[in-house]
Amino acid sequence: MKQKPSDAPGKPLFYGYVVVAAAFLSMAVSSGAIFSFSVFFAPLQEEFGWTRAITSSAFSLNMFVQGMLGIVVGKLNDRFGPRLILTLSGAILGIGFILVSTIDAIWQLYLLYGVVIGIGVSGGPVPLMSTVARWFRARRGLMTGIVMAGVGLGTMIVPPLADWLIRTFTWRTSFVAVGVLLLVAIPLTAQFLRRDPAGMGLQPLGGREITNGRQLPASPGVPFSDAIRTRQLWLIVAAFGGFGFTIQSVMVHVVIHATGLGLTASTAAALMTAIGALGVVGRVGIGGLADRYGSKRLLVSQYALLALSLIWLGFARDTWSIFACAFVFGFSFGGIVPLNSHIVAELFGLRAHGAVLGATGISIGIGGSIGPVFTGFCYDVLASYTVPFVVCGIVTAVAALLMCLVKPLRPQTGS
Repeated sequence: MKQKPSDAPGKPLFYGYVVVAAAFLSMAVSSGAIFSFSVFFAPLQEEFGWTRAITSSAFSLNMFVQGMLGIVVGKLNDRFGPRLILTLSGAILGIGFILVSTIDAIWQLYLLYGVVIGIGVSGGPVPLMSTVARWFRARRGLMTGIVMAGVGLGTMIVPPLADWLIRTFTWRTSFVAVGVLLLVAIPLTAQFLRRDPAGMGLQPLGGREITNGRQLPASPGVPFSDAIRTRQLWLIVAAFGGFGFTIQSVMVHVVIHATGLGLTASTAAALMTAIGALGVVGRVGIGGLADRYGSKRLLVSQYALLALSLIWLGFARDTWSIFACAFVFGFSFGGIVPLNSHIVAELFGLRAHGAVLGATGISIGIGGSIGPVFTGFCYDVLASYTVPFVVCGIVTAVAALLMCLVKPLRPQTGS
């Protein structure tokens, strides 16, 4: 039967927008929960006496596990779709958070937060971004940006909520409350997800690829076995590895860094709200610009801006300057996130989009597992965050240079 055009006049609401809304809510809840680790950092240290390197290693292990599963969940999404994956992900995440409330030893934190929650959270970003890429050819960057804006919204809401629960009750109660939220919200929103429009007798929004203002014929794209042998993929993998290193270093340590500079716990937690708010602006704004200008030049500019914010953060001491750094950091961080999926689709097409995106997820996970431990170790030795934050800025500048080297695939190889 001939497929109906999904954007014809007089048609009901295109179901891809329902997919975007469900993915947005799922990202908000899961990402907000993961980034709330920064407000649990000090209470865990105070109760158990762990060093910053030891405590941050739990988050690093989480990032490593999440990254290592990137290609696996990407391939599973290519085959089975996101509904099953996100349902299981939400259940594992929720149970993991509830069980963390019972820990009394570091190995339990590593097992539950590092491994169990790492497995749970791996089922979110790659399947959701890959699914949105299948539903939208026109407006792909904008829609991906809206979905990933859920990370910003979640960062604005969940960490301050967790901090309030910690101050009102205990950190254990806060873990339980966040776990229940995950256990209910993610499996519920997952029921509205569909892998691609063909399964509903629809076409993607925009029947042809839109790249730099030109329409190109739709193509199945590059097999993963071919993509993995290209220089372009390895450059992207390396650049996003640096991104993971720097982002997770800041997201784990920024709250405790701010309290060490004299900010109150509630004011320091508000930094996460500032990062989240500008992250929403960056994800939606830069994601929308990618539809018009392509991903590469935007990635280079956002990496450069991120590098400047990190070096600035290393020397910021006043409340206003720390929040200004948080705004710039949040905007540039947010702008890079949707461009990950977008540049993969531009270069390699959709045939193995989930698997290729998963390869970049592995690099983000490896970088994200090293960064927080490195930053915590530097603080334990130097009693200062200046050096590790400046190093993060340098790593991000190198990532910008790597992105400059990315060129389109040759016609016979590319999509």
